[in-house]
This record gives sequence, C-alpha cells and structure tokens, in this order.
Amino acid sequence: MNKGAKIGISAVAAVMLAGASYGAYNIATAVTGGDSGTSKKPRTVVAEAPAADQAAAGAKAFLEAWAKGDLEAAGALTDTPETAVATLTAFRQKVNPSAVTLTPGGPAAAAPAASGAPAAGASPSAAATPPPANQVPLTFKAKVEFTQTGTPWTYDGVLGMVKMSDGKAAVHWTPSVIHPKLGPGESIAVKPVTATTSSVADRKGRPLISASITPLLAQIKAPAPEGSAESGTAVVISDDAGKAKPETVFTLVEPKPAPPLRLTIDADLQKAAEAAVQEASKGGTLKASLVAVEPSTGNILAVANAPATGQNRAFLGAIAPGSTMKILTSAALMEAGVTPDTPVACPDGTTVGGRAFANDFKEPHLDFKFRQDFAQSCNTAFINEGNTRLKDDTLPSMAKDVFGLGLVWQTGLSNFDTVVPAPNGATDKVSEFIGQGRIQTNSLAMASVAATVQNGTFRQPILVAGLPQAPAKRQLSGEVLSGLRTVMNETVRTGTAAKLMSGMASGAGAKTGTAEVGNQAASNSWFTAFRGNLAVAAEVESGGHGADAAGPAAVKLLQLGNG
Repeated sequence: MNKGAKIGISAVAAVMLAGASYGAYNIATAVTGGDSGTSKKPRTVVAEAPAADQAAAGAKAFLEAWAKGDLEAAGALTDTPETAVATLTAFRQKVNPSAVTLTPGGPAAAAPAASGAPAAGASPSAAATPPPANQVPLTFKAKVEFTQTGTPWTYDGVLGMVKMSDGKAAVHWTPSVIHPKLGPGESIAVKPVTATTSSVADRKGRPLISASITPLLAQIKAPAPEGSAESGTAVVISDDAGKAKPETVFTLVEPKPAPPLRLTIDADLQKAAEAAVQEASKGGTLKASLVAVEPSTGNILAVANAPATGQNRAFLGAIAPGSTMKILTSAALMEAGVTPDTPVACPDGTTVGGRAFANDFKEPHLDFKFRQDFAQSCNTAFINEGNTRLKDDTLPSMAKDVFGLGLVWQTGLSNFDTVVPAPNGATDKVSEFIGQGRIQTNSLAMASVAATVQNGTFRQPILVAGLPQAPAKRQLSGEVLSGLRTVMNETVRTGTAAKLMSGMASGAGAKTGTAEVGNQAASNSWFTAFRGNLAVAAEVESGGHGADAAGPAAVKLLQLGNG
C-alpha cells in the first residue's frame, strides 16, 4: 500500500459504530489465502518487473473489469484470482454500490507498503515481501456511488503491477487494492453509525467539559432530554479481531445525535471557578469548594471542588460555616428590632455558660453600630445581642422558613441538607449565632443564602432547569431585607471584604467567615457574596481568614459576572 496515497472523500461528521451492524466479509486470509488453480502449470510471479506499457495495460484491463462488475475477469487479471474474486464479491455485497467508476492514473511514488508481493518463481499462495523493483506501482481514482446519497465516495488507490511467468502483467492482490486503508485482517462494509456528541451542555448549549462536573455526570438525577438519536450509515473498515477502533471512510447518511443533557451551568463561570478553586487550594493540596448561583432563578452556574475527583464537597460538605452564618443571625436580630444603625457594643470578650468568646481582633469597639459589628465581624456583639433578643428556636426557624436551609432539596445531584439544630444549652445557642456549634452546611447552601438576600425570595438551587424547587415558608419584610442588604454592602465598602471587592460596592454585598473546626491547626476560610444577579460562596479547609483564601476565589467569579 502506498502510504503517500491521498484519499479524497467528502467531509463527514465524527461517528462511531452502533451496537448493531451488517455482516462483513472477513478478509483476514486475503493476503495469504491460496488458489487451488486448475492449470497444471499455474502462473507465478517472476523477478523482473513488467514494462511500463505492459503494466499500464494490465492495470487498465483490471479496472475496467472491476468497474463493469465482471469480477471473474478482474480476478483473472491478478496474481491470486480466487482470493481477488472473493474479496471483490464481498465488497460488492457488503458495500453495495450502485455504480463504480475507476480511472487509471500514472506511476505512483512507491509500491504499496503492505503489498506482500511474492518472490520470483513462487506460487501465489507462497507470498513473501518482494524488493521494490519487483513491482510497478500505478495510481487510479475511484468514484463509488450509492442510492442512499447523491454525493459520490471518491478516493485515490494504488495497484502494484507484477510480471507473471506467462509474460503478462498482473495486479498483485492485497486488501489495499479495494481501498488504501484496508489491510490484512480487516473488513469493509456499510454499517449503521451513531454521532458522537458531548453528553452534557451548559445553559447556552455549549459542550461542557469540567474537572469537577464530569465525574458527577453519571449521578445526575433528571429527566432525559426530549428527542432521540437517529443512526446513520457509513462505509466502515473494521478489525476482524476487534482490537482496533473501527474507522469510517465515507458517510452515506449522516447520523443525528441525541440532544445533550443541558445543565444550568455556565461554561465561562465554570472555567473560572475551576481555576479559582485550584489557586485557593494551593493546587489541590487543601480541600476546597465553590458554588455560584443565579439569585433570580436558583440556577446553579458553577460548581468546583478540590480535589476535583473526590467527594462533591460543594454539595455534600457538612461543616460549620463560621461568620457567614451571621447573615441569618442578623436577619433574626433585625426582625427582633435591631437596625443597621442600632448601637451594639463590640467588647473584646464575653462569657456565656462558662465559656469565653473573643473576636479575631483584640481591641474593643464599644461605640460600634450594628452595621459595623457586621462589617468587621464582631463575635461578641452578635453573641451578646443574640443572647438577649433571640429565643432558642429563632435561628433554626429563620434558617428553614426564610432561607430554605433544612428543607429537602432536589438539585439534580445528591446533596447534604443544612442542619441548624435547636441549641443544647446557652453555650450551644450563642455558638450558632457565629456559625459554630453543631451547625453543618456547605458552599451550595451558603451561596443560596447570599442569593436569597439579593433576590428577596428563596429560590432552591437546581442543576437542571425544570426540577421541582422547594419553596420557603415565608419572606423577610421589606424593611428587614433592606437592612440586611445594607450591612452586607457595608462589608464591601468598609469591612472585611473592602480590599477584595474594591470598586464593586454598587449592588453588592458580602460576608467573610472563619470557622474553627476540631483540632485543626488553622481555621477554615469562608466567603459568600452577591453582585448583580450572581451569588457565590467558597470555602477552603485550613485556609485561615475568609478574606485570605475563600474570598479571592469567590471574587474572581463576581468580577466576571453573570452575563
């Protein structure tokens, strides 16, 4: 076979074999298969190559016989007639062309690489690789037509012409005579094919390939997309042993792919989320997660985990949220009468139930208003004010009834539903005010919290549009909602997120968080925020303060925005 030969075929879609197929003639023995021969003196190949005009005449005669469908005559013009006739017959039956046009060309650059021409004096059944001088390689052009399509299949082929013992030129028979890509142990036939397609698409229909999402695709629980795949047909070369991937050389009928599963994910935000989490987790050495949600719909726009192939931490994490929980505590305090401008002292420490609590900063701020307590994340102010104004069941009720935390969510993937338990004593109660104690949540839930503040109504997060969304029992009043947005905006303008979100204050709100967990040497870093119609939450295990690790990751998406 001439490796340099070009195959001219019309452009076809990428396809793969369907499970079912038509029968294909096995030509595994096409090269070494013998001819019994009826002549007492069978023709053999001689060492001398045929003359150029003799080779051209032999090639022309073979191509004419094949094109006319006189396969016996064509086979007789080869060095292994019986094998040639059998293979040409299989091509006609299994490829089933309506017409074949074969046009002789001129000298080829070299003899076919897989020619296997027999040595001089050998019978056709004793094939061996000859020296190049034993053949005259000649090109031809093939045009194969089908009733199923008006587009012909065209390709270039090569015939290795040898001289026989009777002095005539003959075609040295190899599978590559049929098609230059056909080799020993392979079959060619028209078979059903199906289109390859991305199994999942983003919200805009773009193919979605994601380190964090791809491992989760098999776990997605959602109705199958409407529509079904339609198989096509193509000329396919197959390995009879089944070890090599079948190759489509010409498509007769284009297959129609099944519609991909479309997720609510945005490919651009997802790409940014993956990069942000990798950076925040120091290349995956720390565990981390990030979720972006569209407040107006609840659509999940990005999900990223580190490590990407481990637990879906963003959905299944069950860890304390730290000071990001102060968003809910603030909502409860505002319903109890606190406003952004209510004076609420921030002492350097306080004790409840025999346990001492402190802030992340040492100096007291006894003149703080509540907006400053929130913006600077003063633990002692929240503990003292909450212990005075809030009942044991206030925070659990706020979490579930307004923010939907603790409801059963059907996101499209398995997810851990946030737990804000009724407190077990005074210490447990005030610990929950600052996101410690026995509260368990994850990035998905805390992104939803920020989204609820931005939108004013809880929209349960979903990964596939159309999934049922559990409603919250009630909404915050306009006054309370306004106050909550004010203190979150204060955090962006003057508080712990000011440096991170410089120039982004308009229409934005944020809360940083630091959560102490068990015996970890470093605290977990948390951050949740909204800007326009985009809410993001991130957490990094042992990442330190919220503005140190989680914050930069979340802000990268807020800067990109929900376009």
